[in-house]
Amino acid sequence: MQVWPGQAYPLGATYDGAGTNFAVFSEAADRIELCLLHDDGSETAVELRETDAFVRHAYLPGVMPGQRYGFRVHGPYAPERGQRCNSAKLLLDPYARAIAGAIDWGEAVYGYHFGKPDSRNDLDSAPHTMASVVVNPYFDWGDDRRPRHDYHRTVIYEAHVKGLTMLHPALPDELRGTYAGLAHPAVIEHLTELGVTALELMPVHQFVNDHRLADAGLANYWGYNTIGFFAPHNAYASWGDRGQQVLEFKSAVRALHQAGIEVILDVVYNHTAEGNHLGPTLSFRGLDNPSYYRLTDNPRYYMDTTGTGNSLLMRSPHVLQLIMDSLRYWVTEMHVDGFRFDLAATLARQFHEVDRLSSFFDLVQQDPVVSQVKLIAEPWDVGEGGYQVGNFPPLWTEWNGKYRDTVRDLWRGEPRTLAEFASRLTGSSDLYQDDGRRPLASVNFVTCHDGFTLRDLVSYNEKHNDENGEGNRDGESHNRSWNCGAEGGSEDEEIRRLRARQMRNFIATLMLSQGVPMISHGDEFGRTQRGNNNAYCQDNEIAWVRWPDPDGSEESEESDASGAAESADGAAEDRAWSDDEARSLMEFTRSMVWLRRDHAVFRRRRFFHGRPVEGTHDELSDINWFTPEGEEMTSQDWQAAHAKAMSVFLNGSAISEPGPRGERIADDSFLLMVNAAAEDIEFVVPVNHGRQWQVVVDTSEEDGVEPGQGVKLAAGDRLTLIGRSLAVLRRPA
Repeated sequence: MQVWPGQAYPLGATYDGAGTNFAVFSEAADRIELCLLHDDGSETAVELRETDAFVRHAYLPGVMPGQRYGFRVHGPYAPERGQRCNSAKLLLDPYARAIAGAIDWGEAVYGYHFGKPDSRNDLDSAPHTMASVVVNPYFDWGDDRRPRHDYHRTVIYEAHVKGLTMLHPALPDELRGTYAGLAHPAVIEHLTELGVTALELMPVHQFVNDHRLADAGLANYWGYNTIGFFAPHNAYASWGDRGQQVLEFKSAVRALHQAGIEVILDVVYNHTAEGNHLGPTLSFRGLDNPSYYRLTDNPRYYMDTTGTGNSLLMRSPHVLQLIMDSLRYWVTEMHVDGFRFDLAATLARQFHEVDRLSSFFDLVQQDPVVSQVKLIAEPWDVGEGGYQVGNFPPLWTEWNGKYRDTVRDLWRGEPRTLAEFASRLTGSSDLYQDDGRRPLASVNFVTCHDGFTLRDLVSYNEKHNDENGEGNRDGESHNRSWNCGAEGGSEDEEIRRLRARQMRNFIATLMLSQGVPMISHGDEFGRTQRGNNNAYCQDNEIAWVRWPDPDGSEESEESDASGAAESADGAAEDRAWSDDEARSLMEFTRSMVWLRRDHAVFRRRRFFHGRPVEGTHDELSDINWFTPEGEEMTSQDWQAAHAKAMSVFLNGSAISEPGPRGERIADDSFLLMVNAAAEDIEFVVPVNHGRQWQVVVDTSEEDGVEPGQGVKLAAGDRLTLIGRSLAVLRRPA
């Protein structure tokens, strides 16, 4: 075999049409072998003799796409000094563009013998682990164009590749659970009709199913266990895992872009799948453990601010290069439109504390590629001082956990919530205004993958996670949920109506709030996880989205659940949610999304002023708050412990920001009436804010309100809102 010197950059395996350049970093290695793997189980080893700045490299003519490979690193094995090189372990390329196979979790993939953590294990891991794959970078993108939706026009839909598509009735079996399934016209049609502009995918970087979960017959379903930061997860590919997953992912992105839908990736750059000091040796640990991971004062052990066993070393230039190269790759080569960063506070831990000015944010800020896409932070981790909502740099948007908590508290009837609810409804200026950011820095959500689904939020007071095998100890115990009078499924008609109304309240609130709304997949038609608020390990009907029957049949959810077992507490599965009810909620969600998209007053780019806006030719304030009696709110009204109702006037004639061509934006005006109390309340339409109004949303109605069919009211008229409901009145411009 010919071996040429090759180049030290780019890292990874780069195919140029005639051969492949291999380059890998390791400061710890004495020498590194590139191992070409053959289908008969044999391998050809090539020593990487050329070294530039600790990057070993070689060019191999004739090595083509589809070739599997790995590295064997010869160097010191001294865990007490943080050194864990072992040439018996076949290592994944950190820059692998595709990864083939799976791990069978034998003892061979570990650096020590079970029960003897201080021992050295020289069993060959190659037959038991995954392999890197050379890929062909060429793809016909055609006339692909990124949709580039402005944040104020963005509606995010958080989804799981497999969960969203596995039970879709219109998909052929071979496409269910795959990237190709995402690109199926039936899925895209649902998203476009719903009004979604961005699909935020839960992790699609190659991840690993944990040893513990595999032994328990479970799986790492969510995928927050990354081992390949450049490789699409191979289990979501319908065509194969020798590079086909790359082509299939690109094809899905292209199809979504053609429908005007952006693709945002949920990325996990805070830790890897190698876990703590007792974890497997799969890649980074065997290449250069102290360069990739944060070690404690005793370098045998790992510092863990993620709850997963390890944290990447964010002050290492090689880690920072890895992350930035990965981000650029997904933007430039895979055409994605943005990223949501899991446990993003960990990325700010350059030393110990969360540092807003850490090197990572400096690199993102100046990068000409990464700085131009959507950047969304999950602004917390499990370390000390890790809750950082409102503290990320101006370029970033954030999952607003305070929005979620406050909206849940209001609608479940918590006292002294009204004032903070008003702040969350209007874009959380207390969190984002001081540092120059705008309402659009707030990604608003009521539910997400982590926690109860929307339907479970109104059906359970307690988590029911017994299927996870951890004695119901896992998952959040303080969910701010309310079961509306019965735990789990109920045949009581009054409870069912109240639950449906509460779901409409949450959806309406989300779409009427300033900021960027995010819907969790299946919530638009009320999917359930039967009270499991931590379905990370449930790769089955518990977590998969069960779609309403398109032909209108009234089969119960159990008929589609493949005999899933009841939870340990004996609660029956929910039989009280019909396909008709699911479709009704879906129609309501769709109407609320489109109401938001049609009216600029609900998606302002600047914060409200709370006074008349100069140059808008309107003497009324851009926003006003009223008691149910139609009187302007006082400080005493805001602070009253029992206060759970109010009206808010949104002046469509007083929008201060200009349109895209500098034109004045004028919209209809709206009056939002919120009754989060248990009892019915009579609201008065305020005087001097418009003569004629029409109800366009009423969550007490099963379908909201049919367009053009709402009650017409004049200033001073009275409208009774039943307990726990919301109404929206419109006054034409």
